Amino acid sequence: MSLIKGETGDWEIVMGLEVHAQVVSQAKLFSGAPTAFGADPNTQVSLVDAAMPGMLPVINAHCVAQAVRTGLGLNAKINLRSVFDRKNYFFPDLPAGYQISQYKDPIVGEGAVEIELKDGTTKTIGIERLHLEQDAGKSLHDQHPTQSYIDLNRSGVALMEIVSRPDLRSSDEAAAYLTKLRSILRYLGTCDGNMEEGSMRCDVNVSVRKAGTVEYGTRCEIKNVNSIRFVRQAIEYEARRQIEVIEGGGTIRQETRRFDPGKGETQSMRAKEDAHDYRYFPDPDLLPLVLKAEDVARWKADLPELPDAKRARFVKDYGLSVYDAGVLVAEQETALFFEGVAKGRDAKQAANWVTGDFFAMLNRRGVAIGESPISAQNLGKMLDLMADGTISGRIAKDLFVAMEETGKDPAVLVEERGLKQVTDTGAIEAAVKAVVDANPDKVAAYKAKPSMFGWFVGQVMKSTGGKANPKAVNDILKKALDA
Repeated sequence: MSLIKGETGDWEIVMGLEVHAQVVSQAKLFSGAPTAFGADPNTQVSLVDAAMPGMLPVINAHCVAQAVRTGLGLNAKINLRSVFDRKNYFFPDLPAGYQISQYKDPIVGEGAVEIELKDGTTKTIGIERLHLEQDAGKSLHDQHPTQSYIDLNRSGVALMEIVSRPDLRSSDEAAAYLTKLRSILRYLGTCDGNMEEGSMRCDVNVSVRKAGTVEYGTRCEIKNVNSIRFVRQAIEYEARRQIEVIEGGGTIRQETRRFDPGKGETQSMRAKEDAHDYRYFPDPDLLPLVLKAEDVARWKADLPELPDAKRARFVKDYGLSVYDAGVLVAEQETALFFEGVAKGRDAKQAANWVTGDFFAMLNRRGVAIGESPISAQNLGKMLDLMADGTISGRIAKDLFVAMEETGKDPAVLVEERGLKQVTDTGAIEAAVKAVVDANPDKVAAYKAKPSMFGWFVGQVMKSTGGKANPKAVNDILKKALDA
């Protein structure tokens, strides 16, 4: 349990997250308008999205399937009957004056996500519900000195609101939960998880209570936090703020707050609305959504292998550590790349190269795997050259750099640059003899201090341009020095 020390004792944070995930779909939830990110303002708006009189919503079946597949990926109950409601509130970017959402009868019920923490332990976070709803538009406050503009491109885009139970107890747990949830959504292909584009954002409900108590404190909701780093900062600031208020004799009021990344603090926006304030009622233009059990079974059968199952397989089939397997399965693209490298080869060596030099190269270049100049096929070929003795581990480091620079097949580069490992024992013996004969004082020092052996190895490798077989160098050198 992660506790915060206050002036009056230890405090515990209690949190639940409401994640808004945009559904990957070519059309909106109730209209055929496109959903591409980055389009010019108000160029992807149908009459339905703009709430023109007489327009009726028509459900997008693909969005329904995406929500069900997400629910299945979260080990959640799928409700064969769900209802769309009108959630009434009045924002400038909500042209109808209400949002079509779900309330008492959501499409997905209770589920669970298992998270991995830094100390190696795991924890199960309950999912209370997942419901489908349409997104609002966007208010733009930086386009004019005195006016705000409205962009309705996002209006009507399908959202999955994934509501967790208040099972989170630290910013680390919240970060791990969001990371795992985003990974699952990306594996499923139901949300791209791009928080910087707003396609996944999070409302954070934070309260505090004295350690050892059972009752929940009054919660405050921090709206629309759009990065995991900001979620961490918002939680830590808000928890401290609430503790200071309570210990100072004040009370926490239930309210909606925003997080200011520049100041690193939360700021009050408005008193928190309760459900009755939204005046929910079933949307009269939409019949209850009724699913067929056989369709749900078909969607379940078509699910991809998800992160937890893939991690267990990597540990079992490839002999990887739980940690390494977890790193490799965090993103589906990484897992596919690793399997391309490891197939038919030493899997642990493949994992070391992928998580080491390869990841470092991606970070240095600031690119994703799909933009890498080194393919899984070529990295695998490089491992083959090491396995058959064509190159040494030291040469492999240089070869990797050459592959990055040129994108060429490693075998071609070995021939072009003369990188073949020297395995001819005669040539190695000559190099060893030359080093030993040229350094009689070092030989004498070695006799008294065997740890000098490494110096001789370095000299022989230097004289052969790093191409000599390391094992052969060690064997021949030891025999020469101990003679």
